Amino acid sequence: MQSLGAPIHPDARGARCILTMQSKAPISEDPRSAEAQPPFKKQEQIEPPGLTSEMNPKPDHGEETYKGNGLLQGLAAVITGADSGIGRAVALAFAREGADVVISYLNEEEDARETERLVTSAGSKALRIPGDIRSEEHCEKIIAQCVERFGKIDLLVNNAAFQSTYSDAREISTEDFDRAFKTNVYATFFLSRAALRHMKPGAVIINTTSIQGFDPSGQLLHYAATKGAIANMTRSLAELAAQQGVRVNGVAPGPVWTPLIPSTMPEEKVKQFGQNTFFKRPAQPAELAPVYVFLASRLASYVSGEIYGATGGTMPL
Repeated sequence: MQSLGAPIHPDARGARCILTMQSKAPISEDPRSAEAQPPFKKQEQIEPPGLTSEMNPKPDHGEETYKGNGLLQGLAAVITGADSGIGRAVALAFAREGADVVISYLNEEEDARETERLVTSAGSKALRIPGDIRSEEHCEKIIAQCVERFGKIDLLVNNAAFQSTYSDAREISTEDFDRAFKTNVYATFFLSRAALRHMKPGAVIINTTSIQGFDPSGQLLHYAATKGAIANMTRSLAELAAQQGVRVNGVAPGPVWTPLIPSTMPEEKVKQFGQNTFFKRPAQPAELAPVYVFLASRLASYVSGEIYGATGGTMPL
């Protein structure tokens, strides 16, 4: 196994590689107009987590822009919620960096097959595993199948999430509250625990928390609570995992244009989604992927227990 935690020398290729993670916008382009801006058209999503094919405009996952540099060559990754959104963008980027990818998803076969196509088109191997990560047994199965197929697990990205919106706390159903914690918090623990049984020194766990974990919105009360718990778990787990040479970090996105947004938010909120950021727009999934690549790679060999914000300027400091 390649050691992700090996020292980086001043002349190492890593310093050059991170400069060549390319996006469609040149570095001098105005970030306010680099991607789609609200107001957005009415979306036709009904049930979460939604479908990419139903979104207008379509999210950018880096299909035409992300260029790999071999930063994750020969590694095996598990990514939950990899069928769409941030998960798909990370799967694509990891594959173009040389990693084989387990695509964990609920039941969105159309989206998952497209992610699989993107991964294999990059020359990497892909394994699709549908199922509900609220189940402890299913989480164990995901890790076991990764180890069976690829002989190891080097990277775990806990990304899948459930959210729903309520304007009145009295209307939040016990079922939705339970689903949010089981999907977002329990699964992060189940998968991390299972992965750590197989991970070697240099392996990495990356958890997706959220701006909501630090600056919560009332309408996302239960979702925000789960993201706060994930941020806390990231720090605690990093301390324990360090004993076996495993790094644990988190990414806290702000508003990101994914199918979960139109399938779980009121129409007016979707129309103006991302308007409250410095750049007056949401991020595209492709804009988050390089952060995950950095944290997964040996470029971040001295980074653990950290939360990296990518919130368009809205992270409270």
